Amino acid sequence: MSLCNRISSCQICAARFAATATRHSPRPVVWFRPQARLLIAGQAPGKRVHESGRPFDDRSGERLRDWMGIDAAHFYDRNRVAIVPMAFCFPGYDARGADLAPPAICAATWRAQVMAQIRPRLTLLIGGHAMRWHLGARNVTQTVQNWREYAPAVFPLPHPSWRNTGWLRRNPWFERDLLPRLRAAVAAEMDQGAGSA
Repeated sequence: MSLCNRISSCQICAARFAATATRHSPRPVVWFRPQARLLIAGQAPGKRVHESGRPFDDRSGERLRDWMGIDAAHFYDRNRVAIVPMAFCFPGYDARGADLAPPAICAATWRAQVMAQIRPRLTLLIGGHAMRWHLGARNVTQTVQNWREYAPAVFPLPHPSWRNTGWLRRNPWFERDLLPRLRAAVAAEMDQGAGSA
């Protein structure tokens, strides 16, 4: 059985999800192929993605695609873009309706195996969980502020959730300085991918 199929059939968190406020079953959202050269390392699917089975199929995805400067057709081209979250399933909500953190057991079980299959030339780290795994970084704002240390191969980014609109207003350098470089790196990778297809 292929790695993608093994992840797709994973039920390791079934009891954990049944105990959440949403009482849902696992539905891993697996979106990568070994030949992809742009990696989006996210956190975990939200409820809408859990229902659709398509990563970033929500307002966060719209903002992320705008940050990257690409349309949905390029974003969802698995031959070019691998979307590998720290947890493949929607973790559920707590009693107050807030998103639960990605279960650490998912990354412990699957992430090293996935990373051994793909060889990204460009990696986007979305949010603190991805930054911790890939860079050992603990502070999201500080890590994003230091993006030049990692570019052009890696870009640490805040989560594109609309809840972070205030963060974007407080940090105008993100749109002014980082996004043009990010878009240029993504465009170059998309062009290379088109040439090698």
